[in-house]
Amino acid sequence: MNPKQKIGWKTAAALVISSMIGTGVFTSLGFQLVDIQNTWSIVLIWVLGGVFALIGAFTYAELGTNFDESGGDYIFLSKLIHPLVGYVYAWISLTVGFTAPIAISVMAMKSYLSPINPSLFNDWFGVAVILILAAMHSFSIGQSGKFHNISTAIKIGFLLLLITLGFVYAPVQENAIDLSSSWQEEILLPGFAVSLLYVTYAYTGWNAAAYIVDEIKDVRRNLPKALIIGTVFVTLLFVLIQVVFLKHASVEQLSGNVEVAFIAFKNLFGTEGGRWVSYFIAIQLIATVSGYLWIGSRVTFAMSKDHSLWRKLSVKNTNGIPVRALWFQAGVSILLTMTGTFEEVLLYASFVLQLMGTLTVASIFWLKGRTGAYKSPFKPLLQIAFILFSIWILGYMLFERPKESTIGLLFVVTGIGTYFMSKRNSKVRGTG
Repeated sequence: MNPKQKIGWKTAAALVISSMIGTGVFTSLGFQLVDIQNTWSIVLIWVLGGVFALIGAFTYAELGTNFDESGGDYIFLSKLIHPLVGYVYAWISLTVGFTAPIAISVMAMKSYLSPINPSLFNDWFGVAVILILAAMHSFSIGQSGKFHNISTAIKIGFLLLLITLGFVYAPVQENAIDLSSSWQEEILLPGFAVSLLYVTYAYTGWNAAAYIVDEIKDVRRNLPKALIIGTVFVTLLFVLIQVVFLKHASVEQLSGNVEVAFIAFKNLFGTEGGRWVSYFIAIQLIATVSGYLWIGSRVTFAMSKDHSLWRKLSVKNTNGIPVRALWFQAGVSILLTMTGTFEEVLLYASFVLQLMGTLTVASIFWLKGRTGAYKSPFKPLLQIAFILFSIWILGYMLFERPKESTIGLLFVVTGIGTYFMSKRNSKVRGTG
């Protein structure tokens, strides 16, 4: 690829930031407050999520600078563990890993904008958003980068404005701030682990830049910079905005509700003010959908080159865009948008992404490393901590939410099935 077509660390970091700041930061708190109400518990969950993501960022920075191909986890798992594991990851990315966050984002956009005109902002509105953004990403990496930088700047500016307003204004009389010692009991509850799963979903995207390594200039320097700076910056924003929500609404108002930002800012500025916050949340989700279309198509393209079942997707245009993989991913996202419900899609996507991400972090133990590549600090202690922490979350999820966990595991099983179908298809073609 022509170096002039590649992106710098700032655009790569923007991809990380926009992928992380999506629906999770604005919706997760309502689900968490069902089981835990202490402010220190909430802050701890979001800090742990950030530390968890940062360990992952260190690990993916090392993995990404040891390979020259885009595709992220697919490349790492295929080459370090086994092609079957890499394929299953790519299958999950195609069917739920990147498509589910896109679907969740457009479902949230529809929900936030529907008060303006319910007949206009319906399921077909979400479909239109996906199609327009897929078209925008079909031309060149330069155009994708420029659009993404602008949409991410809007996203960051909006979140900083909410945080500033939240801290400047006095708290409402009945707010959810609770600084007692009850957090010591809450962190031992099963609900604490389930709440962590919501948080790890909210942090999804900290590895975004690792999926496009061959589209980044001077990747050995710029990939670690983008992953680490992006993750630390977003962690700070996430913790602060949760405190703002708790400060301006009660537990009763927030608990079990998706639209926590609307509720908090409705208390501050009235119904109309709360609606404007909702509208801007919807607008900033454009960058999230854009980011997942960009990086998800690269994983699908990497898989399609290696497996005959998907070979027809392994086509790039003259500017290096994997257009068929991009539009196929857009189609799957539209299907999920039209058929799924918000919380169910969120939970089974979270479970299976957590599972596969843990395998990718573990793959670093098989990495021999090459000269000049980034080296993760405190290796392998941080990776061991990440894996143990992840197993704990997954175990609680299996126990507390068996339906959604089973759906996630079914995606893994079907991925294994299509892998062997692809292998058999390759043998038939080979003998033909």
